[in-house]
Order: sequence, then C-alpha cells, then structure tokens
Amino acid sequence: MTQSNETIAAIATAPGAGGVGIVRLSGPAALPIARTLCGRRTLRPRHAHYARFFDADGAVLDDGLVLAFPGPASYTGEDVVELQAHGSPVMLQQLLARCRTLGARLARPGEFSERAFLNGRLDLAQAEAVADLIAAGDDRAARAARRALDGVFSDRCDALAAELLHLRVYIEAMIDFSDEPIDALGGDEIARRLDALARSLSQLLAEADQGRRLRDGLHAVIVGPPNAGKSSLLNALAGVDRAIVTDIAGTTRDLLHETLRIGGVELTLVDTAGLRSEGDAIEREGMRRARAELQRADLALVVLDGRDVAAGWAQVEDAIAGVADRIVVHNKADLQAASTTAGDALQVSARTGFGLDALRAALQSRLGGDTLAGEGTFTARQRHVDALRDAADAVDDARGTLAAQHLELAAESLRIAHDAVGAITGRTLPDDLLGHIFSSFCIGK
Repeated sequence: MTQSNETIAAIATAPGAGGVGIVRLSGPAALPIARTLCGRRTLRPRHAHYARFFDADGAVLDDGLVLAFPGPASYTGEDVVELQAHGSPVMLQQLLARCRTLGARLARPGEFSERAFLNGRLDLAQAEAVADLIAAGDDRAARAARRALDGVFSDRCDALAAELLHLRVYIEAMIDFSDEPIDALGGDEIARRLDALARSLSQLLAEADQGRRLRDGLHAVIVGPPNAGKSSLLNALAGVDRAIVTDIAGTTRDLLHETLRIGGVELTLVDTAGLRSEGDAIEREGMRRARAELQRADLALVVLDGRDVAAGWAQVEDAIAGVADRIVVHNKADLQAASTTAGDALQVSARTGFGLDALRAALQSRLGGDTLAGEGTFTARQRHVDALRDAADAVDDARGTLAAQHLELAAESLRIAHDAVGAITGRTLPDDLLGHIFSSFCIGK
C-alpha cells in the first residue's frame, strides 16, 4: 500500500447542471472533513446518510447524501467519501471550496485512479480501462472496456509474464552448466515452450490490436494525384460537403479530417493535398503534410483517376511505400468506357455514388466488422500493442539465440520480453510514463 498523507477532492460528475452532482474525497482527512462538513460525529461505512452541508459560519450550503468508504476496501485503497448534492455547478464549486478549506487539495487529473493503481486496487491496464469505459462511444466499446476492467486482458498478460519469468530463470540456471550439452539440460523442452509462448504472444497481439481499433478507430489517409477526386470521395462518404471541390489542380492545400462510424466503429478519414512533382510553396507544404500523415496511417485510401491509372500511380507509389494496408480506388467510373477493368482496385464514381457500397464494405472489413463485437474482445491502447510487439520480437530473438546455444543472449532477450509485458499492467514501468498516462484522465476519476 502507498498511503498518501494528502487528502484530495474533486467534482466527480460531468460539467454542467444536473439533478445530482458528486464531490469525491480520498485520503486520511476524508472522513474528518465529511463529519465536519455535515455536522455528524460518525459515518457508518457504505451507508447513505442524509445530511445538510454547512459552511464555516454554520450556514447551510446544500443538503444531500454522504457515503463513506473506509480504506483499504475502497476505490483508491484509502478512506473515500462521496458527497451527493444538487447538481448545480455553482453549488458543487462551493462544496469543493469548503472541502479545501478543511484540508483537502484539488485532485490532479486521474489522481483517484492513480492512487487505486499505487495501492494495488487496480493494475495499470485496468485503470486505463476505467477511462475507456467512461469514453465508450457505443455498447460494444463499453462491453469491451468492462472486460478489460474486469481483468480479462491483465490476466492474459500476467500468465505470459509468469511463463517468461520461469523460462528466463531456467535458462539462467542452465548457464551454470554450460559445459553440458543443451539437450541434456532440457533444451528441447525449453524450445517447445518458447514456440508455444511465441504463438500465445502472437494471438494476444492480434486481439489487442482489435481492441485498439475498437477504442481508437481506424486512421485512414486519402492520397492520390491532383484532380483524382479525393475531396469528392470524402464528401460522398461523409454525406456532406466538407471539402471544397473544383477542377483546379491543387485546390486542397491542408489536411481535412472527417470522422465517420462504419459498422459501429470509428473511422477517421484525412483528405490530403494531391501529390505531384511541381506546385507553388503552399502546395508543396501541403504535400509534405500529406506524406507526414501517411507515416502514422493505419490505412492508405489510394484514389486514382480511372482513365489514367499508370500516371497516377507513379505520383503516389513512393509516398505510400511505408503503409502496410491499402485500398486502391479507381474513381470517375462514370467517365470511363464500360469495358474498363479495375483488377484488385475498386471502381467508384464519387459523383454518382457508383461503387460506394463496395468501398464502405471494404472499409468495414478493415475496421474489423463483427469481429470486434465478439464476447472475448477487450479494449487496448497503442502502447499495449507496441509492448506486445516488442515482447514478441524479443521472444523470437531468444528462440534464435537458444538454437545457437548462446544462453546469456537468450536470457537477456527473455528479460526484455518480460519487462515489455510487465509494462502493460504496470509491474515494470517508468514513473514519467505513469504520470503521462494518468494526466489524460478526468479530474474526478
């Protein structure tokens, strides 16, 4: 337990007026502050007390309910009090100010959840799932966040970490007998277990990436040469005129973002400047931004004028080289001969709507579609995916070095993998990263 000597307070309900508002306290002075505030000598644990809340002069601020949760059986592991008053923002600020005059300080963003993590009430992945549950955009995201909060993801990570630690200890013990053949020391069994571990990591990585897409959606960049119809396609998919469309090459100069929901999953489309070899200074800056946006894209939506595919492809080929997933669209199908074929590309007319249903289906398949609705799906974050990828790479290194009988290198690779998996749940995590994670939370959570 990491008990703080400071008591924190914050408004725990959303901004704006409502029927009920909550001020939350956590820390050693939470119970004394609550007793003073409502003029009661005792507060029965986990019992709703009707009370009036008094200011320093004894005047009534408001009336409502007081609930006390003595630690360690509380959300933060410390003494916690919730003051439920009328949901007037002015009234809640007065109540919060009174708590502060009695010895509490204003909580930092995420500090309640941070204390829950530090006191062992939640691991880090579960704490992040609290924020994911609050921000869930639909019922699938809410169910997935709930599963992560219940420890579905954490338990899988802990099981992998335990196996990594066991294999690491075994290999380090083998080093003391390095004059013996590895086969005689159980090397074949260790190799089999490493193979099974690699498969488990690969499976969890795929599921975590699905959870990441359910939480964050897909980041798709529309790219192509000038006048291929990129902005027209964005407008057609969005169903509104978000982008200016003209016949003048280079009309789009800056990035334009539009968020859609396809199959219940969020898709961020980014319209970019047309890529070509020439252009004025502003257009060249737009093309630079387009290339930079592609470096962080999950998907490149490559839009080419179907009447001149080869020339268009030559303009964009280098820019999309680093994007693993692509959908190629041959636009302006309404202007092409009926015999034109698209191969693996989709034939579309942004002007008439021809082919848009097929494009939406292709986008939904990239988003995961019904796969993300599965009962085993949990929310995950990009840092989780990166950590699992690092762990998988390190396990692959360990398999290779063990086969080459370099035991010290295999043990070190397993240490790296173990630390990477441990960072997901917070078992091994730098303090500066911890502060960054909780700073994105709500103040009252």
